[in-house]
Amino acid sequence: MASEDGRPDPAGREAIERIIAPLDANMPEAGDFGFEAIQRMGNPVPMLVQNDGAQWLKLRLEPFGQDYWLEPGEAVHVTSYGVWNDHPFETVHEPGCLTVWATSWFATVSDRDGNEFPPGARGEARG
Repeated sequence: MASEDGRPDPAGREAIERIIAPLDANMPEAGDFGFEAIQRMGNPVPMLVQNDGAQWLKLRLEPFGQDYWLEPGEAVHVTSYGVWNDHPFETVHEPGCLTVWATSWFATVSDRDGNEFPPGARGEARG
């Protein structure tokens, strides 16, 4: 990031480094982006996400843009692993979509029994 005069903006660089620091810290421990590999990173912090609406709800997991669909009444756990700055999640709700940003860069989505929840459209969510 550059300031108006074209020189590097220290505040902008600091903001970028704050976002990238968890990736730098966690990547060597991750091994790969698979469900089990992420779980082995440890330090799990789960967050329950439940669709109490009457329509399908899109759950978007960032920073990798994975989409999951929850039918009415369905609930999943989004779990952050590794280390992060300040807080493990940021959330944004828009009509029909809840975006969860895992600030550690590494998270899983599982059903209430701890099984991997499949990404992608399911059932009526496809239509």
